[in-house]
Amino acid sequence: MEITLDKHAANQASVKIKLNEADYQPKVDAKLKDYAKKATIKGFRPGKAPVSMVKRMYGTSVLVDEINELLSSSLNNYLKEQTFKILGDPLPIFEDADKIDWKNQKEFEFQYKIGFVDDIEVNLDGNLEAVSYSVEMDGKEVDDAIQNMRSQYGKMTNPEISEENDFLYGDLKSADGSFEKTFSLPLSKVEPKSMNKFVGLKKGDVVEFDPTKVIKEDLASTIGVSEEEAEKLSGEFTFTVQNINRTELAELNQEFFDKLFGEGQVDSEEGLINRVKEIMAENYNKEIRIYSDEKIKEKLVANTNLDLPETFLKEWLLKANDGKVTKEQVEQEYPIYAKQLAWTLISNKIAKDNNIQAEHADVIEKTKEMIREQFASSGLGAQLEASMDMFVDNYLKGNEGQNYMQMLTSVQNDKVLAFVKEKADVKEEKISIEKFKELLEN
Repeated sequence: MEITLDKHAANQASVKIKLNEADYQPKVDAKLKDYAKKATIKGFRPGKAPVSMVKRMYGTSVLVDEINELLSSSLNNYLKEQTFKILGDPLPIFEDADKIDWKNQKEFEFQYKIGFVDDIEVNLDGNLEAVSYSVEMDGKEVDDAIQNMRSQYGKMTNPEISEENDFLYGDLKSADGSFEKTFSLPLSKVEPKSMNKFVGLKKGDVVEFDPTKVIKEDLASTIGVSEEEAEKLSGEFTFTVQNINRTELAELNQEFFDKLFGEGQVDSEEGLINRVKEIMAENYNKEIRIYSDEKIKEKLVANTNLDLPETFLKEWLLKANDGKVTKEQVEQEYPIYAKQLAWTLISNKIAKDNNIQAEHADVIEKTKEMIREQFASSGLGAQLEASMDMFVDNYLKGNEGQNYMQMLTSVQNDKVLAFVKEKADVKEEKISIEKFKELLEN
């Protein structure tokens, strides 16, 4: 057997494997003898058919199987010995596959494309600058959140006279009779300058208006029509009120506090404000930490200047997902894939160089945190903790063990990022919610 490597570029190459008869024939002969011992062939007692006959019947398929197995093991062993890091899987080159004479040929030659990166050098010697953000809560955001909660747990009523923020249920008709629709109109969607038309109404009252001028946003979804239909809703329409719906805000009492956070967890309006502020800050800061971490990853990738084999990887992605994605989809999604791959390579390199490992105990604890977050608003509390080991075990065993491996990788990434932050020049910055939203949008 002869294996040779031909580098076409800094990150792509081809591997050529030449096989002669001595490489594969002993295994083929042994397999055919084993077949002969077990084969049931008409005219012969079981296991008594001549090897020559078995060879004529099964020789070619056995030869192909043995050569494929030999190629796979030889190529994998050869690539493991190299200093570079293989990406994706080797891609066989099939240009001359139809010219192979499996019955008479004794020597064979096969080629594979490979993509790789050479040894990665990650420099963490104080050159990495990063910002760690934290969100400052303002009173308006907290007040709005509490109002939404009171509305969510409030009581629906049907008053006689309409007011702002009510819902008017009724019939919308065009003047020419070409359109008619019954729907619930939230007055919060009405333009302020037109609001006086809709306040003070009672059942049976009729309002005339142009929907395109009065409903300030989401006209199609508000009325419940398609975008094409909504474009035609200009001109004079009438709306006949069938009913008025209003949500009375839930009272700020112990019953309301217990519904939100569990029995006895909050016992005053001040406690409610503090708890809501705490939850909102935690949620905002979790998102901004993810944003900050992504920015650190981007800077590491940029500073490492990793040269990925783009042409090879696109071809490999297309073949690895044969029939599931198109060439156009691969082109579109490749930048995201390349970014994730580059970070994975860098993270693994940092972990290896600095002996950073994800321990089983870390995986268990991270899984517990995830489950607590998922059930945070359920109010289960002590019941959840009592069954936590069962939840963790079921999750980590799920998806044929892939959940455990994904959590293991996540833990290692967390540890790598923590290590990087210790080495980096990280500046702390407090930002408003408006600035937070602006950062995430960009």
